[in-house]
Amino acid sequence: MSYDLVIAGRALVQLDDRAPTFTHAEVAVLDGRIAVIAPPGAHLTSTHRIQLAGDEVLLPGLVDTHVHVNEPGRTEWEGFSSATRAAAAGGVTTLIDMPLNSIPPTTTPENLATKQAAATGQAAIDVGFWGGAVPENLGSLRALHDAGVFGFKAFLAPSGVDEFGHLDAAQLDAALDELAGFGGLLLVHAEDPGVLHDHENDGGRGYGAYVASRPDDAEVVAISRVIEGVRRTGTRAHILHLSSAAALPELRAARAEGLPITVETCPHYLSLVAEDVPDGGTQFKCAPPIRSASNRDALWQALRDGDIDLVVSDHSPSTADLKFAGDGDFARAWGGIAGVQLGLAAVWTEAADRGVPLEDVVRWMSASPAAFAGLGRKGLLEVGRDADLVVFAPDERFTVRQAELLHKNPVSAYDGAELRGVVRRTFLRGGDIGAGHLLTREDG
Repeated sequence: MSYDLVIAGRALVQLDDRAPTFTHAEVAVLDGRIAVIAPPGAHLTSTHRIQLAGDEVLLPGLVDTHVHVNEPGRTEWEGFSSATRAAAAGGVTTLIDMPLNSIPPTTTPENLATKQAAATGQAAIDVGFWGGAVPENLGSLRALHDAGVFGFKAFLAPSGVDEFGHLDAAQLDAALDELAGFGGLLLVHAEDPGVLHDHENDGGRGYGAYVASRPDDAEVVAISRVIEGVRRTGTRAHILHLSSAAALPELRAARAEGLPITVETCPHYLSLVAEDVPDGGTQFKCAPPIRSASNRDALWQALRDGDIDLVVSDHSPSTADLKFAGDGDFARAWGGIAGVQLGLAAVWTEAADRGVPLEDVVRWMSASPAAFAGLGRKGLLEVGRDADLVVFAPDERFTVRQAELLHKNPVSAYDGAELRGVVRRTFLRGGDIGAGHLLTREDG
C-alpha cells in the first residue's frame, strides 16, 4: 500500500495504553490521518518521504486553547492570518479563540457567525471558538452552546473592555446553574474585584507596585468562590492562567474531593519572574501578573505533581502604543503577553534546565489541552488521529528577535532571550499549513 507521506526518525508516538514515548519509527499518513506507525526499516511506500535529521524529533502538533485573535473589531491588534501563522511557526496546529477583545464579542450565535466569517479563508491551522458568559446573555447560553462553541469564558473582575462585562457573585451562580442544565463548561478568569479594589495604587514604572495591585489573594478568593459553585452545582469549571501558587492547596483539595475542576498555567508564568522585570518594562504586564521566582518554582512542582493540567499561551497582543502607554507606567499600559509562537521553546528551555523531559512538556501542551477541549483527533501521534505533526530540534538554541516574530505587532516579553528548541516544520493533516478548518464542539 502507498501512503501520502512517511516521516522516518525519532518520534513521540502512542503505541499502546502507556504514556507516549520516543522511539525510532516510520509514521505514515493517508487522507490527513496517521494510518500506520511502523518500526524503522519497514520501508513503507509513499508519495513523499522525509527522513528526520539526527538532531530532530517528530512531535504531535500543539493544541493552544487560550488565544486572543481579536478579529474582527480590533484587527489592528491581531488577526486570524497573523495569529495562526505565528502559532504554526511555534508548533501549534490547533487553537481555540477567546470570545473577547474582538468586536463583537462571541456572546451570541450571531456574533459567533460573524467571528467564523472573519476567520474563513484566513486560518493557517485549525481554529475553534469559546463563547462568553456575560451579564447580558445569562439565560440564553444554550443557544450559543448548540451553535458549536467549546465552552464559556467569564470574568469575575472587569475584563478591560467595556463590551465584555464581568459576573458578580450572583451572576456566577446563575451561570453555573444554567450550564449544569446542559453539561456546559465554564472557564474563569479568577481574580476577585473586591481584593483588587482594596489594593489599587497609583501605578508607575516600578513592577513591584503593579504586582502589589493584583496580589495572590485576588486569585485565592476568586478561585474559592468558583470551587463553592462547582461543589453546589456539579458544573465543570476550568481555572484560566493560574499565576499564584497560593491557590494550589485549595485547588488540590477540591480536586481530591472529586470536583470537576481543571487548571491551566502559561509559559510566561513558568519562564519569567518578577525579579527580572525592569522598570517601565510593560511588555511584561499581564493579569494576573508574573510573580516571584519562588512562586514559579511552586507552579513547576504543581505541574509535575498533576495539580495543574495544561500549559497554554494566553496569547493577548495589542498595538505597541497601547502596550507602552504612559511611557512605561504599569497602571496605564495594556496587559497581555504575545507568546503563541514562543510557548514551546520558552517552556522547554526552563524544563530542560530543571530536568523535566520533553515528553512531559508535550503532554501539557498537546495531549492535555486536546483532551480538555474534547478534541479526540488531536494531541497524540497515534493511528487514527489527525496527522498534525511538528519537526522539532530540541537542542538547537536561538535568540528571540521580536521584529522577526509573525504575530501582528512586534512586541515581545522574550525579546533578546536565548531559548532552546526550534520548530523546523509544521504539518497540518499531513500537508502544509494554510488550509485550516474551523472547528465546532462536534468535531471532537
